[in-house]
Amino acid sequence: MDIEHFIFSDAPERVGPFSHAVKAGHFLFVTGQMPTLKNDRTTLISGSIEAQTKQVMENLSDVLREAKTDFDNVIFARVYLVNFQDFDKMNAVYEQYFAKGKLPARTCIGVTGLAVGASVEIDFIVAV
Repeated sequence: MDIEHFIFSDAPERVGPFSHAVKAGHFLFVTGQMPTLKNDRTTLISGSIEAQTKQVMENLSDVLREAKTDFDNVIFARVYLVNFQDFDKMNAVYEQYFAKGKLPARTCIGVTGLAVGASVEIDFIVAV
């Protein structure tokens, strides 16, 4: 199986030593994105879980666009939440990025902390 590693110049600046995405067979594995500014991995979006979720989804959108795909092809998502009391608020923003009735399968995991002090991180598996 051919495996391709992608580091995109027009995607959010990476917060660690990893690829933005890795293609293996007919799947694209998109690294979890943080609620940081696109060109500054150290600046966390301040404010609500809604604002952080929106920034994460926008950062994921940038990676998907660079990989020449979109939210319609996302088949699985993993959401990491520091505070599960944010679950409903995160969901309200998250679901806006998918076509009605075309939500990917998903796991939501409670964690004790995330990189750069984020409250939410989301990664994807995409059909390509």
